[in-house]
Amino acid sequence: MNQNLTSSETGLSEPPGVVDIFSGFLGLGLISFGGALPLARRAIVEQRRWLSASDFTDLLGLCQFLPGGNVINLSVAIGMRFRGLPGALAGLLGLIAGPSLVVIGLGVLYEHTQNDPHIRHLFAGLAAAAAGLLISMAVKILLPLRHKPVAAGIAALGFVAIALLRFPLLPTMLVLTPLSIFFAARAAR
Repeated sequence: MNQNLTSSETGLSEPPGVVDIFSGFLGLGLISFGGALPLARRAIVEQRRWLSASDFTDLLGLCQFLPGGNVINLSVAIGMRFRGLPGALAGLLGLIAGPSLVVIGLGVLYEHTQNDPHIRHLFAGLAAAAAGLLISMAVKILLPLRHKPVAAGIAALGFVAIALLRFPLLPTMLVLTPLSIFFAARAAR
């Protein structure tokens, strides 16, 4: 693919500045309690058009392999990609600043209301909504793989190994990562 395509030719926006990265991830952090990944994809790919769906899936795959939270890793990786270290710091601080303050406030409130049955029902409903968002995100992540049967097969193997067979994540990744690199290198030839 020609790396010199303009943003209008790729359908992507101009590379974001440090302030854009900070405000984008600040907004994402403030609206994404219980699971930021579905909202991150929508914001980064569909709304802001910083990455294509395929680039997002590739970057997310790397971020899932790294230690730490996927969306936190994603905020650092996107910031680094567009603006280097200042962008990485802006993405990270934007993602965690607002939610940190909100969580502290909610923790204080929960301390005083944790035995109320209404609060318990509220959390059960929030858990169901988060599960729905996760399923929606899984479908959106898999869509770019429909044209890559080997990549879809590797993803299916990972799902079977971890979700169904209950293999630990690290050994599964240590087997599937070199396998996926091997197949990706063969496909690139």
